[in-house]
Amino acid sequence: MIGLDRLAVFVTTVTVLIAVPGPSVLFVVSRGVALGPRAAVSTAVGNEAGLLVQVVLVAFGLGEVLRHSSLAFSVLKFAGALYLVYLGVQTWRQRRSLAVREEVTPRAGRPSRVLREGFVVGVSNPKGLLIFGAVLPQFVDRHAGDAHVQLLLLGLVCVMIALISDATWGLLAGTARTWLAGSPRRLSWIGGASGAVMVGLGIRLALSDRE
Repeated sequence: MIGLDRLAVFVTTVTVLIAVPGPSVLFVVSRGVALGPRAAVSTAVGNEAGLLVQVVLVAFGLGEVLRHSSLAFSVLKFAGALYLVYLGVQTWRQRRSLAVREEVTPRAGRPSRVLREGFVVGVSNPKGLLIFGAVLPQFVDRHAGDAHVQLLLLGLVCVMIALISDATWGLLAGTARTWLAGSPRRLSWIGGASGAVMVGLGIRLALSDRE
């Protein structure tokens, strides 16, 4: 099994990488501000479920495929980018419905729907696959057991850290939404801004490269 010293260094490394806000954090925050803390946590759970799928794929070699195949990388990248743009447009169109009273749940805020959206964004982010493919293998001890099992365990630790980080960011954003709920116009504006952020994230992902 993985040594405690190696595991400690891994946890420190991935915690630093995850703590820096990126597209995943911004997506969770935008959901939290637009739909509240429950939706933010559901988004984080869905996102990390998507990352867990990536970990499994990387453990069995798909990371190497994406690393060497420009076509596969581009297909996954543009799929994720288009979905983010779609979600952003939908959020902007539904911005006025966010100002309803708390007892009326917007359709866009249904837990199952938010969870599914977070999952699709997480699983279709090629950056996650490339990061997992580059970072996780460095901490595998070839003399400590099956490499695939070690990759899966390291990936699970990484996903748990990401869940804690993303959920914390989302809860903070959801708290801001609760404070804004007293102003329907302001809340509607925030919903529109959240949609614009997601569209921007989609465009940024589409224009990004492998670096």
